[in-house]
Amino acid sequence: MPVITRIEWAPLGGERPRLAGCNARLGVHGKRVTCPIARITSSDGASGFGWCRISQAEARAWIGQPVPDTLDEIPFALEYPLWDRAGKLAAKPVYALADESLSSLAVPCYDTTLYFDDLHLTDDGAAADLIAAEALEGLARGHRHFKIKVGRGGMHMPVAEGTRRDIAVIRAVRAAVGAEAKILLDANNGYNLNLTKQVLGETADANIFWMEEAFHEDPMLYANLRQWIAAEGLSVLIADGEGDASPRLLEWAQQGLIDVVQYDVLRPGFTRWYTLGPQLDGWNARSAPHAYGGVFGVYAAPHLAARIRGFTFAEIDPADVDGLDGSAYVIRDGNIHVPSLPGFGLGLDETVYQRAVAEKGFVAE
Repeated sequence: MPVITRIEWAPLGGERPRLAGCNARLGVHGKRVTCPIARITSSDGASGFGWCRISQAEARAWIGQPVPDTLDEIPFALEYPLWDRAGKLAAKPVYALADESLSSLAVPCYDTTLYFDDLHLTDDGAAADLIAAEALEGLARGHRHFKIKVGRGGMHMPVAEGTRRDIAVIRAVRAAVGAEAKILLDANNGYNLNLTKQVLGETADANIFWMEEAFHEDPMLYANLRQWIAAEGLSVLIADGEGDASPRLLEWAQQGLIDVVQYDVLRPGFTRWYTLGPQLDGWNARSAPHAYGGVFGVYAAPHLAARIRGFTFAEIDPADVDGLDGSAYVIRDGNIHVPSLPGFGLGLDETVYQRAVAEKGFVAE
């Protein structure tokens, strides 16, 4: 059985194409991003790299440890490098490890960049026009589906004024991107039940696809919202699970209170999703892994669509990372086209990576 013989680790820096503003509970997200990358080499000469948060002491403890026999036993601490290694060893993309019949993979995706970039404006019309223009930028990048951050009245604006602006932004984006685009809303728990109903009711003609994190998970409130959605003749899905989700979230998904589960693809991770996705399929619940802010998850999450029947959307938070080449992934007509290259299909610039390892990282062997 091969064992781990070497671990290199370093953070790689990068930049989004546009500064990301506030959401309902946080300030400006900024333009800079960091993607920590580990590369693992095993005693059989195989290697793989990927997102990894690990200390030098933790890395040293893994040296000499056996590589797991099966994919569902890949440990969280080293999962992305080990999944990449498994794909490269088999000369297959990660998605083909789940479904060998697939020779290509295109996955529906959405532009997740429509944040509160308008808070400096006093006029709702100008604010709505700004966010609509950002949506058109996404349209030019190949997107056909868009997630809009809402909940301006949760912290950044007075409640009535913020809610009014949310509604204006939703209508403007719908007018800009056309009737065929799917529009998703994400309140980051900045609404309550009544505000959620108000916004969904006043934007009924915008045909909202899902309402994400309307308020912190509560089964009574979600049951009430679901009954109201049905009574209003709306088709809005209820999505939740990102961040500090309730430990009962899966119970509520099984009961049908939650339509879409959104655990992050970096935490609890890819291996967790690999086992969880089919379970959600059995409950007729949808999967849409959260992939904002970590860069690597944008490339990794779509591979799970080969494993999960109810995989609904990949989240796209675009960023260019120094030394990490994701150019083989192409967004076209609302889908992210996943490369058929081995592993995760990403390139690593050796000069840039080795400099980062020497200056900011470490080697354990």
